Amino acid sequence: MSNFLFKEESVNDSLTAKAKKNKVWRILVIDDDESVHQVTRLVLADANIEHRNLEIISAYSSIEAREILLKDDTFCMAFVDVVMETDHAGLELVEWIRNTLKNQAIRLILRTGQAGSAPEAKVIKEFDINDYKEKTDFTASKMNTTVYASIRAYRDIMTIQRSLDAFKQLIKATHDLLKINQFKPFGSAALEHLLTLMDVDSSALYIARSQLEYDETSSNLIIACTGKYVSESDSLETSDISSDVKRLIQKAFDNKKHYFTDEIFVGYYETSDNSVSVLYIEFEDDAEHFKANLAELFATNVALILDSLSKQHEIEKTQKELLYIVGEAIEARSKETGSHVHRVALICELLAKKLQLSEAFINAIRLAAPLHDIGKVIIPVNLLHKPGKLDDNEWEIMKTHADAGFQLLSKSKTSVSKLGARLAHYHHENWDGSGYPDGLIGEEIPLEARIMAIADVFDALGSTRCYKEKWSNIEIKAFLIEQRGKKFEAKLIDVFMENYDEFCQIRLLNPDDSAF
Repeated sequence: MSNFLFKEESVNDSLTAKAKKNKVWRILVIDDDESVHQVTRLVLADANIEHRNLEIISAYSSIEAREILLKDDTFCMAFVDVVMETDHAGLELVEWIRNTLKNQAIRLILRTGQAGSAPEAKVIKEFDINDYKEKTDFTASKMNTTVYASIRAYRDIMTIQRSLDAFKQLIKATHDLLKINQFKPFGSAALEHLLTLMDVDSSALYIARSQLEYDETSSNLIIACTGKYVSESDSLETSDISSDVKRLIQKAFDNKKHYFTDEIFVGYYETSDNSVSVLYIEFEDDAEHFKANLAELFATNVALILDSLSKQHEIEKTQKELLYIVGEAIEARSKETGSHVHRVALICELLAKKLQLSEAFINAIRLAAPLHDIGKVIIPVNLLHKPGKLDDNEWEIMKTHADAGFQLLSKSKTSVSKLGARLAHYHHENWDGSGYPDGLIGEEIPLEARIMAIADVFDALGSTRCYKEKWSNIEIKAFLIEQRGKKFEAKLIDVFMENYDEFCQIRLLNPDDSAF
């Protein structure tokens, strides 16, 4: 439950004294008669609509109006004279605005002093205008009424448009919602959608803090940001957000309370025993339409989703590390210590990416790769440590590790373990059918095993083993090319060679004494 009690706390003076932006409603007057411009300015001089003043911009021809509108799309409405350069210049301008400029938001009010040249019924029917006024009957009172109605209509159209844009962002972000590293775009889109629906112009931050009883570390993660606070940083501490804002957020965490002024809203929420969050909103205009209960609904639900994803991510991370540990333990038993299994996983991942395989496949082969030699647990240590060449009988025993690994992993029902079983079973098969244990040929060999065959040999040749010295990158490259179409699939070798330096970089960045 969130502690939703508003306290009249003083906030930092520099934020409290911040002046609101001087926003205005911009109106374009298009008429070749100077007196019309003067009268319009006089009538609307003191108007204030939705807490904004009016700014009148003048254009004295349809050509000048087009030039202005091409450069500026912030006008909420326009008064358009019908007869200017030609008898139908205004009507042609209306068609250009709607059909060529594609501006459907601006409210267009047609004004004419020659009603006979543009009959009202015909014009209203055939042209996309919002009102039709005869100048002789357009009193100050009617002008004010028209302006109020047009601006409110424009405001509602823009609110709908912003809401639609935010909803599109939300749908796009939802596609990747289950990826913890893609949560920020979802949170930001959801927050933007919320503020748009409330018709609140603001910049906002949503910060989550999670701390487990058995882990003393905690951090303030930015999981949603809008407006001027949009940032690539995921951490509040390392972001370039002002120290004043950071202090206010920290104050909410420390005091476990909300703060609400005309300029800012800082909400504190507890979503679970070990997860709390703060929503910071800085209003750029008035906060008249802000709904604190909707903000609470957003904060608690987004935080719960994040908490669930974080736990899922922690489990996946633990599984990944355990797979590496198991793989390293197998390699250590063979005196092939270091980061071989980690490098092989990275090499398989990179090659799968270069082959433009699915993201699901890429993630799975990265996780399963450390298990490719798990069958070596059944091989006697004296064979694993033998410095010289194995005799025929010893070699037959060594080859059994492929099937043993398959038998161990195939009992699992998880997709990663099943993939690992195929890697263990088939990664010694050769493209030309000369491999083991089944002598498969070409595409009979699973793709993941064809990828692993290259990754395993590439890294093994570049490492010192009890039975051989380390090869140079040039020697390895020559061997791989020589085995193209024999031991390895030609297409995969071609892709590997095109990106050879990147694969060599993996070995360079992950030496045998490095930790995963």
